[in-house]
Amino acid sequence: MNVEKIQEGHVFLIDKPLDWTSFDVVNKIRWNIRKAYDLKKIKVGHAGTLDPKATGLLLVCTGKWTKRIDEFQAQEKTYTGTIKLGVTTPTYDLESEEDQTFPTAHLTEEIIQEATNQFIGEIDQFPPMHSAIKVDGKRLYELARDGQEIERKARRITIHDFKITKINLPFVDFEVNCSKGTYIRSLAYDFGKAVNSGGYLTALRRTKIGNFDVIDAENLAFERNYFEEENKLEEL
Repeated sequence: MNVEKIQEGHVFLIDKPLDWTSFDVVNKIRWNIRKAYDLKKIKVGHAGTLDPKATGLLLVCTGKWTKRIDEFQAQEKTYTGTIKLGVTTPTYDLESEEDQTFPTAHLTEEIIQEATNQFIGEIDQFPPMHSAIKVDGKRLYELARDGQEIERKARRITIHDFKITKINLPFVDFEVNCSKGTYIRSLAYDFGKAVNSGGYLTALRRTKIGNFDVIDAENLAFERNYFEEENKLEEL
């Protein structure tokens, strides 16, 4: 890959590591490009944030292709993950400690499987209090850190498919295909309520964005010559 191609525009398929932010990945790509090509400035951005506790497919665009970020973000996404039933956390995931417990003795495979039907199609979903959405100029997670709980507006999203792939109580594995704007953490929390219990996300992996697949993605264990080898990453 040459410098002209990088500047003209390219999309990198990256398998985001656990505990990295999406911005960490962008910085890593930007740093490696600068190192490989001695570039002082290069536009780099990602299409669709993944939480630190999530792994999987992240699209990182360079050059003029950063103008296509909104296009990529609007595409359907597929995730796999695990919900722990019977407990909740303030962040709806592993970023915070378990704070409440709920009964699970009543749960059966039939109850769990049937509950997914409540989420198929267009639904109203409330974003987590610990999210980057701005209210009156402040991020929700900033307010949450200050101990504030405010009313959030529901967002209209679409769940195209929601399947339970394994049940090993209190853990339930799932696969979901959904629209832009879906919070899988909120889905886990709402699913816990739907089965008359509690629930939070203990694992999440994004496997697809539109026609892009994580099986074609690269990890971040690359050095200078990564960018000097042609065709190591899939392109559009």
